[in-house]
Amino acid sequence: MNVKVQENNEKVFRFSLDGIRESHANALRRASINSVKTFAIDTITFYENTSSMFDEYIAHRIGLVPIITPSSGYKDDDEILFTAEATGPITVYSKDIQSTDKEVRVALEGIPIIKLGTGQRLRLDGKAKMGVASKHAKFQPGLVAVEQKGDESFSFYVESFGQMPPKEIINKACDTIKERIKEVAKVAKKL
Repeated sequence: MNVKVQENNEKVFRFSLDGIRESHANALRRASINSVKTFAIDTITFYENTSSMFDEYIAHRIGLVPIITPSSGYKDDDEILFTAEATGPITVYSKDIQSTDKEVRVALEGIPIIKLGTGQRLRLDGKAKMGVASKHAKFQPGLVAVEQKGDESFSFYVESFGQMPPKEIINKACDTIKERIKEVAKVAKKL
């Protein structure tokens, strides 16, 4: 197996991988998209919303804001509290959603959430938890595309949504695949 890195930065990771089957390349792509755990705001409590939008609409928009997910130090059942409070006239952006944890915070600060008119208020709390995109798209860490370049030769393009560097998405996907193989091996031994 041979790996060549063409680009590696905070947003994009491009590499070629030779010596694997198409099924292996696709498994890596699918695990990268669906099985890498990230934080996302999952539950929101509204204390005040006099805007023109329903609570559910605002909650959905906030849930899709990418949340920085550190590579270690957090468990699957950890919950991180986020708060937001604003009075119009103002546009509420993702930067206005404040985290109680300096490590787990919004990844992109310029995402517009809602425009409040004069005197309109928004006050809420949200809880971020870990999840995977196979449960809900808000947990998806990025985009991953694979192009077959030849027999057993593939080109990968990984673009992060901001939760983690794109290379880390691939590394975590590989770890997930290894864990699943171990689980299958345990079951197979019992047969």
